[in-house]
Amino acid sequence: MEVLVFVVVGYLLGSVPFGVMVGKIFKGVDVRDYGSGSSGMTNVIRTIGVRAGALVMLLDMTKSVVAILLARAFTDIQGAEVAAAAAAMAGHSWPLFAGFKGGKGIAPGLSALFVLSPIAGLVTLVVGVPIIAVTRYMSLGSMVGTLCACVALIVLAATGYVPAVYVWLAVAGGSIVTFRHRENIVSLVKGRERKLGQGAAEPSPEQKAVRKKGLGWPRSV
Repeated sequence: MEVLVFVVVGYLLGSVPFGVMVGKIFKGVDVRDYGSGSSGMTNVIRTIGVRAGALVMLLDMTKSVVAILLARAFTDIQGAEVAAAAAAMAGHSWPLFAGFKGGKGIAPGLSALFVLSPIAGLVTLVVGVPIIAVTRYMSLGSMVGTLCACVALIVLAATGYVPAVYVWLAVAGGSIVTFRHRENIVSLVKGRERKLGQGAAEPSPEQKAVRKKGLGWPRSV
């Protein structure tokens, strides 16, 4: 029951649509109307700018951190921390308050790693950042960094450096990140993936028509 409570708490925290909020406040637009339709940092950078994207990244990272800290404060069940973190990633990716169209799980996933296993978090950055810097593909660096972090977390759990239950964060978090990047994978294979520095293209009217909007977040005009 305690674990279930923190699943709900984590999901609701993850569902706060910071990217949508920042887009409305900074530029009066809904970032989901542009580029990939995501409300995560990368699409915010392409739509509004680097400063807005950095702010969204920091805000999104707080989602899993707060969820984990709340779980630690009210229970001593390590599984509750993992469940809260994974739920925050799920809420971020499919937010209740933004039409279930959010980010791709990277920001809350990275911060969760640093709270639960700093070594795995460092692996993400050590592997992912150079790939992004060299290729300028945020999606590629994010996915490879996530994969390596998942492997690191499993190895750390198997050798006793972190609780075995943390493996479930690798399974759940890695699955969320991979699933949410499925369109990016296709674009990378076909050579259509947009690089950092390229602006976000506005979707066609047909694409806009099928993009769902959340409670209280009307389409920009």
